[in-house]
Amino acid sequence: MAETNIVLIGMPASGKSTLGVQLAKWLSKGFIDTDLLVQARAGESMQAFQDRDGLTEYQKLECATVQSVVCENCVIATGGSAVYCDGAMAHLKSIASVVFLDVPLDEILRRIGDFSERGVVIRPGMTLADLYEERRPLYLRHADHVIACSGKAQDELLREIRGVL
Repeated sequence: MAETNIVLIGMPASGKSTLGVQLAKWLSKGFIDTDLLVQARAGESMQAFQDRDGLTEYQKLECATVQSVVCENCVIATGGSAVYCDGAMAHLKSIASVVFLDVPLDEILRRIGDFSERGVVIRPGMTLADLYEERRPLYLRHADHVIACSGKAQDELLREIRGVL
């Protein structure tokens, strides 16, 4: 099953969902967005859940949700914070090839704008730069393949992802 699935990891606004849908179309695969699965389980937006129940509870829900994913022949876009859960990442690596969409911080900042309503899992007082510095080593540790995304068009990235697989 592992070779039939592809997991995309990376920072918020790195293009996981956008590229994931397109990649699934190109490769005739299904598409799963774990952020949407988490929201469905929570019954509300990621931001509303975090505002009410807190960051720790959100991360527990995300971890359990990602660990419950069972599929074949799918592209899976994860939430940017899935890499905090070793169990979730071990599960994903057991069913898929993991691709890190490596987007430089300045490009993330430009793409994301105001992240306060986006549901970004971030501790109070942290900046997006802090989050990037904390998460990037985790993405690199869990990735089977790293795609440098800076300045590349979507079609070029899709070809590159397909090429490493």
